[in-house]
Amino acid sequence: MKKEANKKFGNFEVVFLIIVTCIISLLIGYFLSGKKEGKTNDEVLNEFIKTYNEITIKYDGKIDKKELLNGAVSGMLNTLDQHSALIDQDEDENFYLMLDGSYKGIGIEVAAYEDKIIVIGVIESSPASKAGIQIGDILKKIDDLDMKGKTTRDVVSYIRKNTEKDEFNITVDRDGEELTFTTKRDNVVIPSVVSHVIEQDEKRIGYIYISVFSNTTSSQFAKKLEELRNEEIDGLIIDIRENNGGHLTTAINIISMLTSKKKVIYQMNKDGKKSKFYSVGDEDFDLPLVILQNRNSASAAEMLSVSLKENLKALVVGEKSYGKGTVQEYSYLSTGDMYKYTTKKWLSPKGKSIDGVGVKPDVEVSLDDNYKENPSDETDNQLQTAVQEMLDTINK
Repeated sequence: MKKEANKKFGNFEVVFLIIVTCIISLLIGYFLSGKKEGKTNDEVLNEFIKTYNEITIKYDGKIDKKELLNGAVSGMLNTLDQHSALIDQDEDENFYLMLDGSYKGIGIEVAAYEDKIIVIGVIESSPASKAGIQIGDILKKIDDLDMKGKTTRDVVSYIRKNTEKDEFNITVDRDGEELTFTTKRDNVVIPSVVSHVIEQDEKRIGYIYISVFSNTTSSQFAKKLEELRNEEIDGLIIDIRENNGGHLTTAINIISMLTSKKKVIYQMNKDGKKSKFYSVGDEDFDLPLVILQNRNSASAAEMLSVSLKENLKALVVGEKSYGKGTVQEYSYLSTGDMYKYTTKKWLSPKGKSIDGVGVKPDVEVSLDDNYKENPSDETDNQLQTAVQEMLDTINK
C-alpha cells in the first residue's frame, strides 16, 4: 500500500489524528503502568487537547503539524521504555526491507564515492548477477539517467519505485571499458544465512551464520542445514554474532527445526500470566551444538541461544548477549511514520527472563585485536574457541 507521506492535513484532521493516536498510546501506558496521580484517561486526554489548542492558537510562528503530531507521539512513547519509539520513514523503509528479507529490484548494493556510484555488492542469483554486473563496476547510466553526481537514494528510487518499468539498461565503467547490461526487476531474496564446512582433526564441523531473522531466514536456514547434513558433518556451530534480532516467529521456526514437539521452546509473560509454547518439530537435533554470540546478539537471536542451551544443552561461546526479552508491536500514523511499543515479555523455556540480563556464555571469550586488523577464520579467536570446544565435545 502506498504511503501518503507528503499529504497536507487540515486542522480538523490533525486534531483527529492526534486524538486517535493519544487514545491508543495513553491506553497502552495506562494498562502498563496503572493510574498515575489519580487522573483518568479522559482527564489526561482533555488536558492534552487543551494544550494543543493553546499552542496552535497562540504560538508566534509557523507550526509544522506533521512534526507536532510526531513530536507528541514520540514524547508519549519515550515515557514507556527504551524499545518503544517513533521510527521515521527512511528508517522504516530500510527496517522493513531487512525484515521482509526480499524486495523487487535487480540485486545490487551501491555506494557513493566522490561523484561516482560504485557497485559494492551483487546478490547471488539476482537479475544483476545473471546479467553480468560485478562488484567494482562504476555506474555511468541507468537507461538515459546519467549517474554522475547522483546519490545512492537516486539509484534505489529509480529502480525500486519506477513501477512502470521492469527492464533496465545498466551502463558501467569496468577498468576503463564501457559496458551495457540489460536486466529485469524481479523478486530478490536478501541473503541472511551463509554456511560452510570446517575440516579439522579429521572432523567435519558445520558452520552457519545468521545475520538477521527476516521472513526468508528460516527457509534459507533449512536449505543450508540440509546441505551440511548431506556433507556428513560431526557437529554444528550456529553463529549469531552482531545479529540484532528480527521476527521472533522466524527464530521459533528455526528452533522447531532442531527440537521435538515435547520441548517448550519459550514462554510468554503478559500482565503476570505465563504461557508455554512448544516446538512443532519432529525430532531433536542429534549432533553436538555450539552457539557463538557476542554483546550485540539480541532479541530473537537470544531466544535461539537460550532455547537451544536449555533444550539441547548447546554450548554457548563468546560474550554475554545484549539482554532484550521484550516484544514490540508496530503501528502506522496517517503521516506515513511508524511507531512501536512494548506489549509483553518472552521468557526462556525454563521461565527465566533475559531482559536486561542477557544470555551468559558457557565459555567466555572476547574478540581480540588481531582479527580486527586481519579478519579471517584463522584470526577469529572466538570462532577458533568454538571449533575447539566442538572438537572436545565430539571426542568425548
